[in-house]
Order: sequence, then C-alpha cells, then structure tokens
Amino acid sequence: MIRRFIILLLGVIINLTDIYGQITLESCQEKARNNYPLIKQFGLIDLSQTYSLSNAGKGYLPQVTFSAKAHLQSDVTEIPPALSQILSDLSGKDVEFTSLNKDQYQLIAEISQVVWDGGAINSQKNVIKATGELERKKLEVDMYSLRDRVNQIFFGILALNEQLIITDLLNKELDVNHNRVSACIENGIAARSDLDLIRIEQLRVKQKRAGIIAAQKSFRQMLTIMTADTLCLTDSLIKPAVPVTFLSGFLSSGQLLPAQQSPTNMSHGYDIPVNRPELAMLDAQYNLYENQKGAVRSSVMPKVGIFAQGGYGNPGLNMFEPGFTPYYILGARVVWNFGGLYTKKNNIRNIEVSQQNINLQKETFLFNTRLKMSQSIHEINKIKEQLTGDQEIIALRSSIKKRAEVKVENGTLTVSDLIREINAESNSIQERAMREIELLMAIYNFQNISNN
Repeated sequence: MIRRFIILLLGVIINLTDIYGQITLESCQEKARNNYPLIKQFGLIDLSQTYSLSNAGKGYLPQVTFSAKAHLQSDVTEIPPALSQILSDLSGKDVEFTSLNKDQYQLIAEISQVVWDGGAINSQKNVIKATGELERKKLEVDMYSLRDRVNQIFFGILALNEQLIITDLLNKELDVNHNRVSACIENGIAARSDLDLIRIEQLRVKQKRAGIIAAQKSFRQMLTIMTADTLCLTDSLIKPAVPVTFLSGFLSSGQLLPAQQSPTNMSHGYDIPVNRPELAMLDAQYNLYENQKGAVRSSVMPKVGIFAQGGYGNPGLNMFEPGFTPYYILGARVVWNFGGLYTKKNNIRNIEVSQQNINLQKETFLFNTRLKMSQSIHEINKIKEQLTGDQEIIALRSSIKKRAEVKVENGTLTVSDLIREINAESNSIQERAMREIELLMAIYNFQNISNN
C-alpha cells in the first residue's frame, strides 16, 4: 500500500514538473503586457482623473475672497449749501453736512455659495471622465500591438524547434546510411569516395544545426526581454492548440469563407465580429464629443448663488458717518451671460462634425480590418489544402528512399543519388512541419486581426 502511494506521489510530482516546466503562448502574452513600461501609464491616467474630478467637485464648496482698496478721488458727493440753509430754517437749528474725504479705504471679505450652476460642474466632471476613458482606450491600442510581436517570436521559436527535430532525424538517417555504405565498401560494392559523400552531408547537417541553435537562442533572448522571465531561455514552449471558437465557428465548416464573398459583406456569411481596441477608442472619442456638447449647453445657462459680505471702510455704508466703520451685506446673485447664446449653435455643430468624422474613421477601420480578415482566411484555406497532400508526398518520398537504399546495397545506384533522395524526404517532412506551424500562425494572426 505504501509503495503504491509513493509511486502515485512520484507520478503527481513528475506531472507537475512537466506542467510548470513548460511555457504557453497566453502566459507569454500576459507577462509581456505586465512587463511593458507603458502599462504604468494606466495608473497615471487614473490618478490624473481622480485629481481632476476632485478639483471639479470643489466648485460646490463655498468660495471665499478677500480684497482691500485705497483710492484718492478728484471729487466727492456734497450736499448743496442751499439745502443746509433750508433745513436750518425749518428746524430752527444750524444744520451742517460734513464733506466726505477724497481719500477712501475699504477692507472686504466675501463668502459665496453656488446654488445652481446650470449643470456646468456636472458637465465638467463628465468631460473629465470621458477624457480619462479615451486615454485608457488609446493606451489599450498601443498595448494591443504587443500581442502580435509576442506571437511572432513564440511561433518563430516553435518553427526553429521543428527544424531542429527534423535535422536530428536527418542526422540519424545519415548515420544509418554511413554504416550501410561502410558495409558496402567491405563487400567491394561501394568506393571510399561514397563514404566521403555521406560524411560531407553529415558535416553540412551539423553546420545547419548550429545555425538553428544560434537563431533559437536569439529568439529566446528576445522573448525573455519582453516577458522578464528567464525561464524562457531554458523551458520548453507548448505548441498552442487551435482556439475553440475558431474550430467551432470556422474549421468545422471545412471552408472558412465562400469564394465569391467579398470583405464588405463577409459578416453576412459567418457574422464574424470585430472586437479590436481601436473601435473602443473611437467610441470613447465619440462619447467625449457628446459630453462636450453637454458642456456647451450648460455654459449658456444662468448661474444662481448666495453671498455674505463683510467690510470695514472709510466711509462705510453710511457715507455721511465719518471715520472707519464696519458693515455687512447679505444677498443672492443671478449671473446670465447671453454672449454664449450667439455661438452655442455653431459650437454644437462643430462637435457634431467631429462626431461624423469619428463615424467615418470607424467605418474605414472596419472595412480595412475585414479586408485583412478575408486575406487571412484565404491564407488559412491555402495552407490547409497544401497540408492535405503533404502526408502523401512524404509517404512516396520515404518509399523512393527505401528503394534507393536497396539499390545502393546491390550496387545499382550511386551514393550521391541516395543522398539526394534522403534530402528530398527530409525536405518533405520539414515542409509539412513548417506548414503546420504556418497554419497555427495564420489562425492566431486571424484571431489577432479580429480580436476574437
């Protein structure tokens, strides 16, 4: 029982080691995104939006102003002497009005509170939010191109892996034939020069292998830099499967796109959606313009507020009372600037023109994207058709090579002819392996074009 448990535990550990020792395309894309310096800008956009919204909201807080004024007048208001004489005669007393000083002084503190601003502050907040969303969508567009770069490097490494495997198989094939020709030399069927031909081909394969390993190392270093994961230098890469949505939606039909279907109406056939971040960016731009229209409308609305003013001046509110005196004023204020009404309609029309331009950009982008999708689909179909004949070609090449080996042993075929057949079979195997990688690349390229 204990022995079975230990064996089971070792099996689990080995499986976990295999899983964690392999790298997937999705993990590379995620790590590259998180490692990209531009990702930090998302946090900066959020901070900027938070500060701007906070500042806009403070427009509802009471506003306090303080002012001081001192001035010298060329003239002041005076009571005519005749009026003083009339009042004196009526009252029977001397009535005299003191003249105001030509130098006057005031200290004023005012507290004002917005009661209704016509929606100006709320419109300002909406514009700030829409601007922040647009900046985030623009950043998503910049980050999206990173995925395609990771795909190119990842599939490049997989292609080099396939070449390395096929090169090793070719080298083993040459080793077998090296031994076969050696036996033929001992039997007097082949010459020493035939063995040299095999050796030359082995050296060429060795050189090719060294070149593949060097290229593979270079690609892995690029992937390591992009993902900041040193495991990309050593761990094996998992060949990604065909996306399930692609299999169920397209490959199951056998043909991805009808031959007569044009890119402008291809959605009528398979209704392939386009979910590119560029579309979300254009929608965010359109929404920003919509909020700007709201800001224009609110800017021409009246503003209502209340205020309290306290002052200390010479003279005070009673200008006939000499000396410095305190005073206060309480009131309400309505401000309505009619000048904005003159330009309101044109300002809104200008914004609507910008929105129409956004719609045209969106339509153009969709047209070009669907055109690329059509090209990508036809490329996938082409590779699929080529793959159907590869297996038969490989089988025929293998049969021809085996017959050539027999002929060499019988002395009816030269070694150079055998080497040609060995290389032909190896090239056929390599072409199929590379085409399988090309098909995966084309499928993921299609997925990247449509973002599905």
